[in-house]
Amino acid sequence: MNLHEYQAKDVFRSYGIPVPGGKVAATPAEAGAAAGALGGSVWVVKAQVHAGGRGKAGGVKLARDVPAVEAAAAQMLGKALVTAQTGPEGLPVERVYVEAGSDIAREMYLSLTLNRERGWIALIASSSGGMDIEEVAHKTPERILSVTVHPAAGLAAHQARELAFGLGLEGAQVGEFTALAAALYRLYIEKDLSLVEVNPLIVTSAGKLLALDAKINVDANALFRHPDLAQLRDTSQEDPMERRASEHDLNYVSLDGDIACMVNGAGLAMATMDLIKLHGGRPANFLDVGGGATAERVTAAFELILSNAKVRAVLVNIFGGIVRCDLIAEGIIKAVQKVGVRVPVVVRLEGTNADAARALLAKSGLKITAATDLTDAARKVIGLTRKGRQ
Repeated sequence: MNLHEYQAKDVFRSYGIPVPGGKVAATPAEAGAAAGALGGSVWVVKAQVHAGGRGKAGGVKLARDVPAVEAAAAQMLGKALVTAQTGPEGLPVERVYVEAGSDIAREMYLSLTLNRERGWIALIASSSGGMDIEEVAHKTPERILSVTVHPAAGLAAHQARELAFGLGLEGAQVGEFTALAAALYRLYIEKDLSLVEVNPLIVTSAGKLLALDAKINVDANALFRHPDLAQLRDTSQEDPMERRASEHDLNYVSLDGDIACMVNGAGLAMATMDLIKLHGGRPANFLDVGGGATAERVTAAFELILSNAKVRAVLVNIFGGIVRCDLIAEGIIKAVQKVGVRVPVVVRLEGTNADAARALLAKSGLKITAATDLTDAARKVIGLTRKGRQ
């Protein structure tokens, strides 16, 4: 689960991480009042969306008087901001963050995430802050510095100092950086984060470190331990279909293809998508109905995947281990009858009571195509999809 910048900065403040003064606003008038309350003569108005690249898309504006703050807010609020990370639909801007201007001498990058190869946390830094870190890693990888932190030992001061020296910090800045990195690490651990990122982390003209931006991603599986963070969820920033899926405990991710997939088990779901791609098709989604799939959940899954107007065929691939295949077949039949499926449906069932399940599907009288194995299922659904396009 992502947090907005203003939410992340509130969390930063609670951990003693230095950030500029700022206030959130939902109307242009509130934005102007926020600027007046903050004081000063320069402010930055930032669109609050769950995506990077806001500056390049017009979602970050510099304002030198209160009317300019209000005008910038009016340009953003109620609109969809399209960035390189949002897709063509963009994300709705319901709030802006008005922040006091900062006197920037240097920009750097700092983040914490999991190094999945080692199972350790990686503290990553770069002297090229304020830029797309992926671009920096691609074009100038030597500017990316990192240390990995053993989970039992935690972040050591010498590791933070190593990065500080690598960034060219000196004097009191080294101590500031070490304290800031320690606070970020404590935040990452205590709040069960999957990512915390500061881009840019700046050095002001006075030589002080300041987190000019803040990005926090919380591990959704740990939200039950953090009701304070769970309350910060903004469903307007989520894919509507993915949000509906979560209401039925379905793991769903939208893709850009036209073959809908319904599978039990994440690994099997990924293998199914791979086979579809291998044989020339394009998956419309990742959907894992879970090992304990029920008829009700299967029906909800059908309703979900068929709400995508791009879908031209459905591939159901179920391995009956925990759940019996005949129960899944009953769910498929009920779902097809209830939803009124108008596209071809290919079903591959294996495992407990698979023969009984196939018999149920055959007797249903519905236009359901049975498949003998995964390759057969992929080829059949792709063939039916191509016929539908003609």
